[in-house]
Amino acid sequence: MTDKSKFMLRAIELSIQSAKSQGGPFGAVVVKNDEIISEGNNQVTANNDPTAHAEIVAIRNACKKLNDFFLKGCDLYTSCEPCPMCLAAIYWSHIDKIFYANTRIDAKNIDFDDSLIYSEVRKEINERKIKMSQMNRDEALEAFNIWKNKENKIKY
Repeated sequence: MTDKSKFMLRAIELSIQSAKSQGGPFGAVVVKNDEIISEGNNQVTANNDPTAHAEIVAIRNACKKLNDFFLKGCDLYTSCEPCPMCLAAIYWSHIDKIFYANTRIDAKNIDFDDSLIYSEVRKEINERKIKMSQMNRDEALEAFNIWKNKENKIKY
């Protein structure tokens, strides 16, 4: 068994445990230097948190353990192809590579369908299902101007 397979099998084991308990059937691990540094399973219903997907939980745990929001040098092993929210979090965290087992079509087949989100992201703001209205931009730009001119900012 390869190291990669070992890590994926752990993510799958977490997904099975989650499916048998209070979570959805998803698990993930973050690996750095060929060592699991964090794990996560779906905790959406257990925590009443729609953002508590396995990948997000694993990323949060990895950041806490490494005391860093920058996960360059880490790989993510997940039991299913990441949804759009998780994929965005993976990009924001700068994880190097994603390994996944089940596909988004497999997830759709058990009622975890994120195709609406994929289609909504491609639409113009005024064509989306959830309506968006811009307001108070001039006032809000103050924070952006402060950030732009801040000399000791931490970029991410």
